[in-house]
Formats: sequence, C-alpha cells, structure tokens
Amino acid sequence: MKIELFIPDYTTEKGIQYEWQDGFIIKIDKELSAMKISANKEGLMSLANHIINLAQNNIPSGYHMHFDEFNSLETGSVDLVIQKM
Repeated sequence: MKIELFIPDYTTEKGIQYEWQDGFIIKIDKELSAMKISANKEGLMSLANHIINLAQNNIPSGYHMHFDEFNSLETGSVDLVIQKM
C-alpha cells in the first residue's frame, strides 16, 4: 500500500497549515502513566501528516500544535500537545 501525504509549506505569515483526512476520528486517553492514542485510518494519517509538517526545517524550535476535545479530538479526550525541540 502506498500512502501519499501533502505537506503544505510553512510560512511565518500563515503558520502550520493542517491537512485533515475526511472522516478522521482521534481520541486521547490517559491510562495510569501512559497516554493512549486511538484513531481510525484517517485519524492516524492526519496525525502523521501533522508530525511530518512540524518537522519542516523552517519551523522554529519550540513551535507546537495543541489539540483537545474542542479542537479536533473526540469528546472526553485529554489534551495533546506536540512540540518541536
């Protein structure tokens, strides 16, 4: 299976441009000392896209993406922050 992702170029004017797969579902749970990401195929592809997007050379260290149940995650999800070092 070949998977193709479109990674929009980062600009300081527009910031990161998110590419979501239609029908994505993502839920983040905290179980004891672990975080569990549950997602359908579209959700996993969307997250992969966002992580690769964040890895672009011209995105500065410290830049982050923040998702929560009011922004892309399923109801009851804990917040997810992905930050570039």
